[in-house]
Amino acid sequence: MTPQLKIVARLFALFTLLGLSGCNLVVMSPSGDIARQQANLIIVATVLMLIIIVPVIFLTLFFAWRYRGSNTNAPYDPEWHHSTRLEVIIWSAPLAIIIALGAVTWMSTHKLDPYRPLDRIDAQRAVPAEVKPITVEVVALDWKWLFFYPDYGIATVNEMAAPVDVPINFKITASSVMNSFYVPALAGMIYAMPGMETKLHAVINKAGEYEGISSNYSGDGFSHMRFKFHGVDRAGFDQWIARVKQNGTALNRDAYLKLEKPSTKEPVRYYANVEDGLYRTVLNMCATPGKMCMDEMMHIDMTGGGGIESHENRARLEHDNRHAGEAGHAAPAATFPATGNPARSDQPAEGVDQNSGQPQSQAPSTNHDMLGHTMPGGNPGGVAPAQLNNNAPAQP
Repeated sequence: MTPQLKIVARLFALFTLLGLSGCNLVVMSPSGDIARQQANLIIVATVLMLIIIVPVIFLTLFFAWRYRGSNTNAPYDPEWHHSTRLEVIIWSAPLAIIIALGAVTWMSTHKLDPYRPLDRIDAQRAVPAEVKPITVEVVALDWKWLFFYPDYGIATVNEMAAPVDVPINFKITASSVMNSFYVPALAGMIYAMPGMETKLHAVINKAGEYEGISSNYSGDGFSHMRFKFHGVDRAGFDQWIARVKQNGTALNRDAYLKLEKPSTKEPVRYYANVEDGLYRTVLNMCATPGKMCMDEMMHIDMTGGGGIESHENRARLEHDNRHAGEAGHAAPAATFPATGNPARSDQPAEGVDQNSGQPQSQAPSTNHDMLGHTMPGGNPGGVAPAQLNNNAPAQP
């Protein structure tokens, strides 16, 4: 590389660093107390590790320079093999750092447990006894976010709001695949999983508009799965609730099933009223009429099973919202090589009559369900396990 190119490269690196100084490092300068404590934990852990890393790097460079081949004045003792003092320093310092890191991590893990209700608003203020937390039920859809406000009877898509200095109790689930709910300015990321409910307790301390994202890859619309989080004062929150009720529509089960279908870059939507129990059906994966709810299935299993007619429940337990309504024998995939159709195409699956939408008749074939994976004593074409049926009486 010529001297001129070296100068250009160094100037480019310098201006790049200067440009980065204008970035908003939201993780290290958050607006919520939980995120602030997490940022402090990052700083403390980094400083503790640098106590070891910096001296090691410095001494490595120092010894390489001092004992270089051209330095004939450096003392050298070929018979030296042990120093108790050096061994104590080498082993005791890292051990002390590890103990300190372990103690800090253990305490922070319990203090910042997302399931633990908040006991403070910030470092100087405890949660007032008269303050009622805001409950928000979060559903990760493909590829958008749905927020229920059960205390206000409303719901929104890709936008939420919360009053400043008021605890927020999040209940989080997903409609299809695992996802992750993350507002960097508010708190850490929390997984959203179908059929399960995770929790997060957090508080926003500064008014402003913040970005929320999905931090777990969930398909081809993942990168656009973003929403706006508004931190506002109490009056601003009441105005936001009123605006949702004034401009919103109704969110019943039919509207939800349409919303649940995969889509990207979904605009903000408001729902002025929500069907009772809708979040529960989403959580239990039974929003589609006729499907068995997860809590119902667990109750059957807990009571010892349902009997020999359990195969009747198989269809009620199937759940695949990405290919709901498809029929035929085409591979259930969203990419071109598997079906020949574009992703989320309106073209019917292979084996479906294009006029009626019903499966075409096919010649009978051998059942290949779980071919090569039969369990000992099992029958590939037999009924489902007995514990899944809630119609037949339990067997002795």
